[in-house]
Amino acid sequence: MAKETILTAEGRQKLIDELEYLENEKRAEVGERIKVAREFGDLSENSEYDDAKNEQAFVESRIAEITNILATATVAEVSKSSNKIHIGSQVTLEGPKGEMKLSIVGTAEASPKEGKISNESPVGAAVMGKKKGDKVTVHTPSGANIQYTIIAVSNK
Repeated sequence: MAKETILTAEGRQKLIDELEYLENEKRAEVGERIKVAREFGDLSENSEYDDAKNEQAFVESRIAEITNILATATVAEVSKSSNKIHIGSQVTLEGPKGEMKLSIVGTAEASPKEGKISNESPVGAAVMGKKKGDKVTVHTPSGANIQYTIIAVSNK
């Protein structure tokens, strides 16, 4: 059985927008690149054709992946009145390296560079269900234990 995918409403909309772009614009753009590359002649040594075909495979794979996610995902119910951390919460933690602001999201929309961490990541799992003022210990994959204090929780 496939693992359940949880999305925020914002994450679901981003996937819908990406799917629309891939199906309506990117697919046609790659098709045109393939058409132009075919005109160069011998396909066995045509790097432009090979690149375009590889990109086409990536686009089609991503379309299938997004379609599957959207078909099976559950949109997290965001409780604005709750003071506990759940998917969709914005959290500020105080740790050994100072303050860090994070958004808790499902695995399909996690992007650590954007401050969006999965509810299944070590930090995400440690803070789920907690509230402002709680202290949590995060067990990292490297075996270290890091202490954080939750200094702010926002459930928009």
